[in-house]
Formats: sequence, C-alpha cells, structure tokens
Amino acid sequence: MNQRWYDKEPTLSLAISLLQNSDIEDRHRCADLIIETAMKNGVVLPNDIKNAIAYLLRRWYDKDEILSQAFEYIKNSDEQLRKKIALSIIEFLQNC
Repeated sequence: MNQRWYDKEPTLSLAISLLQNSDIEDRHRCADLIIETAMKNGVVLPNDIKNAIAYLLRRWYDKDEILSQAFEYIKNSDEQLRKKIALSIIEFLQNC
C-alpha cells in the first residue's frame, strides 16, 4: 500500500487527520496559520505551483484552493518546520 507523503511523519499524519475531520472554517484558519508560519520561515513555492494545483484535484484538500496551497507549503518545508506546523495544527484544533 502506498503511503501518503504526510503519513511518513506520525505527528504530521495526526495533524492532517484532525484537519481533515474539522469543519471548513477551522480548516481555513489552519491553512492561514500554515501559510503564515511557512512564509515566516522562508518557504517559497515554485512559480508554477498554482498551475499545477489547478489540475491536480485528486486529493481531498485539492478541491479547496487555500488548503491546497497550505499543503504545498508544508511539502516544501524542511522536516523540522513540518513538525512545528503539525504541532501548531494540533494545538489550534484542540482549542477550537
């Protein structure tokens, strides 16, 4: 069975699972948090990423532009930052 890219890191996998099961408003707040954290830490998306997002609508988060962008920021983050973002998601969703 193929593992999703975020399932390789247990903390991130938990955070994404919680995010997937949250309501749309909380998802968008988390997406904003992810993007803001990643940008503050110097993560830059490739210029062609928006075009790629436009046709890759296979995954649950691809149907929502801000979530899709947030996931791209996570993917383009280093391991340490991904863990920081995951912990932020978990903490945010626990306090909702």
